[in-house]
Amino acid sequence: MEGFKHKTAIQIRFKDLDLMGHVNNANHFSYFEVARAKYFDDVVGEDVDWSSEGIILAKSTCDYKMPVLFKDNVSVLTKCSRIGNKSFELSYAMIKEENGKEIILAEASTIQVCFNYVKRENIQMPEKWKKKIEAFEK
Repeated sequence: MEGFKHKTAIQIRFKDLDLMGHVNNANHFSYFEVARAKYFDDVVGEDVDWSSEGIILAKSTCDYKMPVLFKDNVSVLTKCSRIGNKSFELSYAMIKEENGKEIILAEASTIQVCFNYVKRENIQMPEKWKKKIEAFEK
């Protein structure tokens, strides 16, 4: 998929399925969370004391394209689509690989706000995070 450099494999668990045999739509957000954490670890790559400062999720949206089934070979592609002063947006494409092709199952986005959990207020995005994300996304 064009523009995506980061890929996270997702393991579908039997408990993720609903009565129709599809992955329940609420699980998509858990898969995006796994991809978001992996992206942050791989791209920013630093230990963060999440109890004091870090990020907080401000918005998440998802467009469901196809049902996800138990045996699907699923991955989430992630990219940073916007960096602001206090927030950044990640875009996702949930795909399955089938017969050598990538098929889009869902597309999503999340907005993360940099946050001080002790003071309970928004903070500026650390400059080193911006630089690492921008360098990765070039």
